[in-house]
Amino acid sequence: MTPEEFRDDYGIDVRIHHEVIDIDPENRRVLVRSLEQKKEWWEAFDQLMIATGALPFCPAVPGSDAHGIYGLHSLASGIQVRRVVDTEKPKRAVVIGGGYIGLEMAEALVMRGLEVSLVEQADQVMNTLDPDMGALVSEALLNVGVKLYRQETFAGVEASAGRMRAVVTNQRTLPADIVILGLGVRPNTELAERAGIPLGVRKAIKVNDRMQTSIPGVWAAGDCAESFHLVSRRPVHIALGTIANKQGRVAGINLGGGEAVFPGVMGTAVSKICDVEVARTGLQEKEILALGLAYVAGRIESTTRASYYPNAGKITVKALAEKGSGRLLGGQIVGVEGAAKRIDIFATALHAGFGVEQMINLDLSYAPPYSSVWDPVHLAARRAAAALSGRS
Repeated sequence: MTPEEFRDDYGIDVRIHHEVIDIDPENRRVLVRSLEQKKEWWEAFDQLMIATGALPFCPAVPGSDAHGIYGLHSLASGIQVRRVVDTEKPKRAVVIGGGYIGLEMAEALVMRGLEVSLVEQADQVMNTLDPDMGALVSEALLNVGVKLYRQETFAGVEASAGRMRAVVTNQRTLPADIVILGLGVRPNTELAERAGIPLGVRKAIKVNDRMQTSIPGVWAAGDCAESFHLVSRRPVHIALGTIANKQGRVAGINLGGGEAVFPGVMGTAVSKICDVEVARTGLQEKEILALGLAYVAGRIESTTRASYYPNAGKITVKALAEKGSGRLLGGQIVGVEGAAKRIDIFATALHAGFGVEQMINLDLSYAPPYSSVWDPVHLAARRAAAALSGRS
């Protein structure tokens, strides 16, 4: 949307090419800099909304200022990478990081015909999944031709005449024409911190369920703000567009004089690597162990449609449940088309506080083109329930 559309349709005065460089909460004002007019002034406020988002991790390694290295965290950065691929026509790409952005960029570059290598410091890609489920994602990457280097650290870049020529890890040198940094993001909260606005987990801005900070009249939402995890019952920082949009809505209602609350999150997310869909919600095994909870896992392999129906594809579903109570703690899915959106069943069940026994009796839809009589989510819940009772 353009500034004119915001003004004409909503009565909002949007000022692009302006930057807030200081916040003075005591005197209720912000210091604004016009990037075009090169001047600064103090702007008064009654209510202040901080929505500064997140910044990509960019490691300070030798050669990191060479041409050909790109972070990816915004529409503008994506357009820049697309333009480089179109005009410079690189042949070899190295992606640093095996999270959502790294995997989706690896897919995009493979589809453009590049030779792609992916470097991941951990022993698996997609570390928001358990290792057994992450292994399925690694297999999918290898199947489409991505060269995968796990348990390797990005150590630097070899450059010539200011242009990068190769990526150096702690184990090897990988020739490259373009490098994509997919190392995740951190909350962009330096401005808030300087203003004395309290920060919390991962230096995200502390907020309550109305998106208020502890300073009257100051609000925060989006990737710069904390969330509350509905399963662990602890504050977390999860940078996802779904969360940012919901938080922004709640903050806007409240600072406008209304009443709204944001109950929390579960980290529900989906992604795709070529033909393989990936989804997760709730807690994973390492998080459950960190909380000191005893749990069981129900993992099944099934098909996205009735097995006898044409084009039925593989799907693996994993349900995690608390021992004793049977409370659902998390769910993960890896499979072909038709797999990923089943994670919304898990997310809804988690939000409602269901146990796996309740999930077994969910009245889910059935027709052979879409599912078997027992949906794969049902089957994973049944497997977890059996483990709870000692039958598996």
